[in-house]
Amino acid sequence: MKAMIFAAGRGNRMRPLTDSCPKPLLEVRGRPLIVWHILNLVRAGITEIVINHAHLGEQIEQRLGDGSAFGASIRYSGEGTALETAGGIAKARHLLGEDPFVAIASDIYCPYFDFRQVETVLQDSDVWGKPYDESSRDVAWLYLVKNPSFHPQGDFALNSFTVRNDGPVKWTFSGIGVYRMSMFDSVQPGEKVQLGAILREYIARGQVGGEIYRGEWKNVNTIEELDRLNGFVRQAD
Repeated sequence: MKAMIFAAGRGNRMRPLTDSCPKPLLEVRGRPLIVWHILNLVRAGITEIVINHAHLGEQIEQRLGDGSAFGASIRYSGEGTALETAGGIAKARHLLGEDPFVAIASDIYCPYFDFRQVETVLQDSDVWGKPYDESSRDVAWLYLVKNPSFHPQGDFALNSFTVRNDGPVKWTFSGIGVYRMSMFDSVQPGEKVQLGAILREYIARGQVGGEIYRGEWKNVNTIEELDRLNGFVRQAD
């Protein structure tokens, strides 16, 4: 299985830090955010990694290189102008191939996520060995987390490992998911498309599975959150 790490975002809410440093290279507890994911992927035996980038992307390539320092093989998909998540996947399709792959948002911190679990969630046969019908099999598997304070309404409901668009209890999408490449057949390379709209379409068809991840997880989207994780208190000017 291959992995894609989304690293093309501008990180406007992290300015001025991201004016000179791409957000994925901001450090949490002594290590760049994106490196936490790379090491966890390699630990799980997933060593072929694709990273897309746009803003200050050359710094990401310079810092990570070909991935050999981490035991990985990293290839890059430069976008110039960020193409959003689905657009980024479509542009990198020639690097990812056609098999199911795991994708991770680079700006989340989840140091104990075990990526070994992602390799079988979209297997093509059920426990009895009978192939899934093409029109009903899962095309994606999402990991959901408890709603953070900044997103109390959540994103999706979950009913017996089937993700729903609505329900009495909703959870937040963690930014970690496994996808079949066929989901993106309608997205042209270079087209700017968000993943959310595509996901909701397949969720409405009952073709997206998921589960709750209860380990440590933070969406590092503000300087204050970064400081809390690092135990750092900034002094007022």
